[in-house]
Amino acid sequence: MPKKDFYTRLVYARNVPLLGKLFYYLLKLLGSEIPLSVPIGKDFILEHGGHGVVIHSKSKIGDRVHIYQGVTLGRADIYLSADQSGFEGIEIGNDVILSPGCKILCKEGVLKVGDGSVIGANAVLLQSTGTHEIWAGSPARCVGKRPPIDPTLQ
Repeated sequence: MPKKDFYTRLVYARNVPLLGKLFYYLLKLLGSEIPLSVPIGKDFILEHGGHGVVIHSKSKIGDRVHIYQGVTLGRADIYLSADQSGFEGIEIGNDVILSPGCKILCKEGVLKVGDGSVIGANAVLLQSTGTHEIWAGSPARCVGKRPPIDPTLQ
């Protein structure tokens, strides 16, 4: 199990009864917007303090996810009001790496990032991925496969 740094501890502390909102605002003050409504799986890591991370309130984060600085998860149709949007949410699977500066934007339905996938630095992902895929570019496209993660090494 990876050692949790101060910022990652703040992410989990959002769920503490009574004080959770205080930890949420402290995290926000330090540069990461991760709403209380976002469930976070076990062994999550907010790399490098997660400065500039913005996560939509309708997102779900799986186990052992690494999120680097400057990552955004949100709506692709921000020109519409929320009640006109077809956006339903973003689901990040287990063992996913969201590299620095990547943007995951959904216009309609639920965008899913498959287990073990890697979204490259500054990529703009506009569609769901399969498992263990590597996506890069703007707009992002699948550029390779990642070997399956050996659960005995975790």
